[in-house]
Amino acid sequence: MAETTERKKRSLSLIQPTSVPTLGNYLGAMKGWPTYQENFDTIFGVADLHSITVRQEPAKLREQTTQLYAMLLALRLDPEKGIVFIQSHVPEHSQLAWLLNCYTQFGELNRMTQFKDKSAQHSDNVNAGLFTYPCLMASDILLYQADVVPVGADQKQHLEITRDIAERFNGIYGNVFTIPEPYIPKQGARVMSLQNPVSKMSKSDPNPKGTVFLTDEPNVIMKKFKSAVTDSEMSVRYADGKDGINNLMTIYSAITGDSFETIEHDFAGKGYGDFKKAVGEAVVEELAPVQQRYNELMKDKAYLKECWTNGADFASRVAGRTLSKAMKKIGFVAK
Repeated sequence: MAETTERKKRSLSLIQPTSVPTLGNYLGAMKGWPTYQENFDTIFGVADLHSITVRQEPAKLREQTTQLYAMLLALRLDPEKGIVFIQSHVPEHSQLAWLLNCYTQFGELNRMTQFKDKSAQHSDNVNAGLFTYPCLMASDILLYQADVVPVGADQKQHLEITRDIAERFNGIYGNVFTIPEPYIPKQGARVMSLQNPVSKMSKSDPNPKGTVFLTDEPNVIMKKFKSAVTDSEMSVRYADGKDGINNLMTIYSAITGDSFETIEHDFAGKGYGDFKKAVGEAVVEELAPVQQRYNELMKDKAYLKECWTNGADFASRVAGRTLSKAMKKIGFVAK
């Protein structure tokens, strides 16, 4: 009797093209993404539709979308092993989002933390898209019948409302959507700002020295680490009140695999200057192959276009089946 191979669970991860990813994004999550392709039936995408809840400069949006897609491939995501696409290339996302708007309660959307936060940050542009953003996110997930969605603490609420919408729809029409489960990946490094180590490293850090971007050149990376905030103790050890050194040790450990105890032993008696240099060099070495592949891809726009066109075709096939099923259940006339 032939052995049956168990179907891999499907995972979905989308990232907005608001900027080049940071070292924090990389060590916190993206570094582990290629292993997803071994363990899951993966879908990765550039969430460009989500980005326009905040006003975007058109040329910059096009550039950042292209850059982020190239970066996904540079991270060794294989478009032959899973879908890697651009969200706006698959119109089913917007179509299902409208349907889900009609199965989502105003009060549910009004409770969303991200709506409150972004409304405060962009008080001059509190638009309807910002309010119904969770319906588009639910559409992203439910279109592909995703079994699992990798989530951080800031995204749990969005997955919860997605599950609520799917269960409500299924309760009315039968088993249409897979109810997605949260996937808590092995904890990546929580990387803090190099200039304000009590705050998470961010694309929007007002101090440009605080954030390392994946496209920063080696000399820029080294300068940022050399100017990293530390303390006056001059002892490389992990302890309360040593936020700057703790952050540098976290980064070094995430890249080298060395424990904090090993790092303390190796740098005993050495100054912060030596340690900052070692951390900077480790980061430069870690990012070198990613940057090399990224630069090659950015010079080959024809290949990128081929990949995202194929990705959209595959994505549309999967998404189209789900959308057709949902529309038929609601009662729309088939064309």
